[in-house]
Amino acid sequence: MKLLGSVTSPFVRKVRVVLLEKHIDFEFVTDAMVGAAPVIERHNPLAKIPALVLDDGLTLFDSQVITEYLDAISPVGHLIPATPRERAVVKRWEAMADGILDAGVAIVLEKRRPVGERSPAWMEKQKGKMERGLALMAQELGGHAWCTGDSLSLSDLATGALLFWLDFRFPELTWRITYPNLVQLADKLGQRKSFRETMPPANP
Repeated sequence: MKLLGSVTSPFVRKVRVVLLEKHIDFEFVTDAMVGAAPVIERHNPLAKIPALVLDDGLTLFDSQVITEYLDAISPVGHLIPATPRERAVVKRWEAMADGILDAGVAIVLEKRRPVGERSPAWMEKQKGKMERGLALMAQELGGHAWCTGDSLSLSDLATGALLFWLDFRFPELTWRITYPNLVQLADKLGQRKSFRETMPPANP
């Protein structure tokens, strides 16, 4: 299978981390968004990454769809519980992490607009989403070792992809000062091979 994406996208990194944690072989296509007719458009009409092209030609898109599929096809280290409530709780964490990322990406894109066309009020609204989401994560993590349950799950991997992206794109945020329990989780995840091998370049 082929994963279409970029080395800096947190959504792509989440999928790459899952692939590595599950020991699934894949080809990583990093230039899918390049060119007048980018490769991604042939596989995802929405032209969004990540997209996972299966061996039979079917393309899966949206990182949450992809991560659920990957967990189901490999028996190695299940990341999503089978029972309905526990499954929903893990997917809820993933949705929260992705929602915070959506707000952050929106700010990044808004800052790329000409100064006179930017909306400070709109960016502040997105920042509020990020801050409230992080506060909820820290509250629910509390003193637990993992986001949900007693072992590593997709909730942790999604949260790690988020937190490291905040370091990458929003170094001015003070989450490392405000939420020491999230720092402890990030430090633990950062020691895993899957996160070390998917570290984005220092100067993208």
